[in-house]
Amino acid sequence: MPYSVDTPWSSIKPTSINDLEPNMTSEIRPVFFISDGTGLTAEGLGQALLSQFDTVTFEKITLPYVDSVEKAKKAVAEINATGVQFGVTPIVFDTIVNQEVRDVLSHCEGFLVDIFQTFLKPLERELGKSSNYSVGVSHAVAPDGQYSRRIDAINFALDNDDGARIRYYDQADLVLVGVSRSGKTPTSLYLAMQYGLKVANYPITEDDLDDDALPDILRKHKGKLFGLTIDPERLQAIREMRRPDSRYASLRQCQFEVKEVEALYRRHAIPFLSTTDRSVEEISGRILQMTGKRKTLR
Repeated sequence: MPYSVDTPWSSIKPTSINDLEPNMTSEIRPVFFISDGTGLTAEGLGQALLSQFDTVTFEKITLPYVDSVEKAKKAVAEINATGVQFGVTPIVFDTIVNQEVRDVLSHCEGFLVDIFQTFLKPLERELGKSSNYSVGVSHAVAPDGQYSRRIDAINFALDNDDGARIRYYDQADLVLVGVSRSGKTPTSLYLAMQYGLKVANYPITEDDLDDDALPDILRKHKGKLFGLTIDPERLQAIREMRRPDSRYASLRQCQFEVKEVEALYRRHAIPFLSTTDRSVEEISGRILQMTGKRKTLR
């Protein structure tokens, strides 16, 4: 849901946090992402750091638009209460600009990671220049057209999802192919949102696998094709949630489709990647590396 300045925090934070028992063990570590804007920067950088600790379970809460002393005091109260509830010190990532707000936040009983102070100040010293240190600047609509390119790419991914339309493939930067539920749609959207790439995706069906040749529409754009694959057991688990006890979700069917689609990729020299146990961020990064595509936003 979209958040505004007046959106209550109670509707933003995960409802599950209120269902947890007080004084829990430190097996779960609460993490706050706090910002005077949308919170996307705090989330992005914080998540990148937390991803290096895969043995720790994090309960993540985002508090956007903390842009006043009053809101900062409420944030501090929630951080402190959460620390008591979990019985462990919360970790707090913040991208607060206003000094008064930051002073209030600094008194919370959490481990505070001030992203702007940690990274921007040393960078300013190295570059010998001041940064554009203003509220919301990191996600403002830029005048150079990158916002429009991003929106165009997202619309393209949605319009060309799952083989819904094929006549616009000539405009695509990439065409992702793979069996059903192998991760094509989320990867297409992520590449659009983060890199401004126009990515279509086309499902390889059982009918396509009966023929050694590529479908006509794909053959015309072979240079843009990138294949996704997945372990049959993982595919079966995903499909079972969608269509329980169906032939579509059976392990035998999943094994058949994965084996045949990988053979198809090899036969036609289509680069491909397994999405098993990989995040959409890692999948997208590896696709860019393997295809030589570059981020089009400037």
